[in-house]
Amino acid sequence: MAYKERFKVCFCFNRFYRFRETEPPESIRILFQQYSENDIMTIDHLHRFLIEVQGEQNASKDSAQAIFNSSHKHLKFLPRKGFNLDIFIRYLLSDDQNGPLRPLGVHHDMSAPLAHYFLYTSHNTYLTGNQISSNSSIAPIIDALKRGVKVIELDLWPNSKKDDVEVRHGGTLTRPVELIKCLRAIKDNAFSANEYPVVITFEDHLNQTLQAKVAKMVTIMFGELLYRNDAKKLEVFPSPESLKRKILISTKPPKEYLDEESSMEREDSQRQGSSDEEQTQNTYKKKLGATNKVLLDEDEDEDQIFPEYKSLISIHAGKPKGGIDDCLIDTNTVRRLSLSEQELENAVKTHGATIIRFTQRNLLRVYPKGMRLDSSNYDPMLGWTHGAQMVALNMQGHAKFLWIMQGMFRANGGCGYVKKPDFLLPAGDHMVFNPSAPPPVKKFLRVTVYMGEGWARDFRHTHFDRFSPPDFFVKVAIAGVPADEARKQTKAIEDDWLPVWDESFVFSLRVPELAVLRLEALEYDTTGVPDFGGQTCLPISELRNGIRAVPLNDKKGNPYKYVRLLVRFEMRSA
Repeated sequence: MAYKERFKVCFCFNRFYRFRETEPPESIRILFQQYSENDIMTIDHLHRFLIEVQGEQNASKDSAQAIFNSSHKHLKFLPRKGFNLDIFIRYLLSDDQNGPLRPLGVHHDMSAPLAHYFLYTSHNTYLTGNQISSNSSIAPIIDALKRGVKVIELDLWPNSKKDDVEVRHGGTLTRPVELIKCLRAIKDNAFSANEYPVVITFEDHLNQTLQAKVAKMVTIMFGELLYRNDAKKLEVFPSPESLKRKILISTKPPKEYLDEESSMEREDSQRQGSSDEEQTQNTYKKKLGATNKVLLDEDEDEDQIFPEYKSLISIHAGKPKGGIDDCLIDTNTVRRLSLSEQELENAVKTHGATIIRFTQRNLLRVYPKGMRLDSSNYDPMLGWTHGAQMVALNMQGHAKFLWIMQGMFRANGGCGYVKKPDFLLPAGDHMVFNPSAPPPVKKFLRVTVYMGEGWARDFRHTHFDRFSPPDFFVKVAIAGVPADEARKQTKAIEDDWLPVWDESFVFSLRVPELAVLRLEALEYDTTGVPDFGGQTCLPISELRNGIRAVPLNDKKGNPYKYVRLLVRFEMRSA
């Protein structure tokens, strides 16, 4: 069935295009013929199709019957004996029955230390837009938590009267929001996605009086939800499983106040000479072969923190004060280190293996460089491939790198915690993974993009082109270690709301555990800048083999109601 679609040209003329209903590619027709008889796919045929094409080796006839029954509920008419071609296509395009990811739920071992996981981490979570002049609000905090983000960042500053605490991006024109409102939003939404722990990273610029006020606020607001670490020196981080429905605070001392308050005390110490403790520390750093200045300064700083505020901190943090060698010293006490994206890029050139060893016990947070005033993002893969658990991105930066992060954290049931691959964890042979020299090819992934639909229902008639139907094409890309990175694309199908491409691409994967598949639908534009038509990112480790319906999302990561691709995934070992 088809009807005509009209476009106005030059105000005087009308151009008509035939608009047709969804028609399957020829390869799908042939496949249906192979698994049907007299144009009907019976339960037995469907059962065989699930095993041989969809790769569902454990599928039973009951599974096939369940698909048949579910399809029956959504259709006014269904042949009693089985599927005809049209109904078979509708089944294939049904994401609730035939989605691209295995429905595994939370299946990773959640009993390991926090350092063994990637955490879904946000940067300046409270901002609604750019880093310079946007509003601070609880709305993006709530949105992040509902999406499964597990690390929330708040910048704490004194208000104009210096008698209360507000959240804002210091040194900019961003408008503040009250800290108490942010804490309440976190409490109300922390576990809306799941029960796994939420970490709040404070970047605080407060004196002791306001620290005391924050301590009281946090304690009253979170109550039993607040996790407190009783151990003075933590040797191993607790596990996500043991921290269910807990909120953790991670911060470092506010440098601008501490330097002033401790300067006189440090001068006295220098006059008196080295104490026994200092001599012990000097001996220790000689054994390590590097200065221990960073750790000593952190201990001095923590002595200046208001005691009740200090008791809130369950993940102690610090930024590098010396060289990278100092920062990566691994002692018996675990901690969190923060590096900017630029600092990480420089560090991995000479200290890649050391960083991976450091992250086997300690936490590493990576954050965007200060020049990203538009809330754009960096490639998170560099951090992940070196074991960084908290790769913090701007949730306001709706583009490729945030989409990749959203794809990565669809793994493990979307719980916000993804177990790091074994090669990034402590090993008995002391061999350390090298992202620049990955192992030989492990897997081959064949991706066949058959067709797409739904744009005519989710977009306006003239959204893509005022004078004709759209010309869609699909980009297919792999994000991962450098050797796995690849980009390919289909041809553009002219003037068609229901494009059929039927094109295949093969990707070789050396580290499939960290790889993310990116699909982006675009509309060809003669100006050279294609129009956006939807995107999705999928963790390759959890892809289902077979022909699958792949729903597409808008730039913010929200799913369209109808837009989807029909794609076949075929994974095999090298």
